[in-house]
Amino acid sequence: MATGARHTTFSIIGSDVAITGNVAASVDLHVDGKIEGDLKCANLVQGEASEIKGAVIAETAKLAGLVDGSIEAKTLIVHASARITGDVFYENITIENGGKVEGKLSHRRAGAGAAKAPPPLEVVENKSVGL
Repeated sequence: MATGARHTTFSIIGSDVAITGNVAASVDLHVDGKIEGDLKCANLVQGEASEIKGAVIAETAKLAGLVDGSIEAKTLIVHASARITGDVFYENITIENGGKVEGKLSHRRAGAGAAKAPPPLEVVENKSVGL
């Protein structure tokens, strides 16, 4: 019987793997290879030689390689070897000396997407006041 990835908490895309197409993983993902497409996973760790050309969405993203596309992460760590070209949306960010980001950085408050707008104001009573 072959051992499957049924009970693992992470997956690895090795340095010898190149993927063309979108990647979605419900577990943590370690990427050393190349991905040409959007990537969505729980937590992402990217190796120095890795290249991702597409949008990245993750709870936590620790980037050390090339990302050419937008990034959306609650916690983003940009290592010194990272090169990012694209807009970045984050709640917490760390950029090591030497890490490069070319794009717009946009901070998002925790839970900002879940916040409800206040109810619109309404006139309860309208009385004319003579002066």
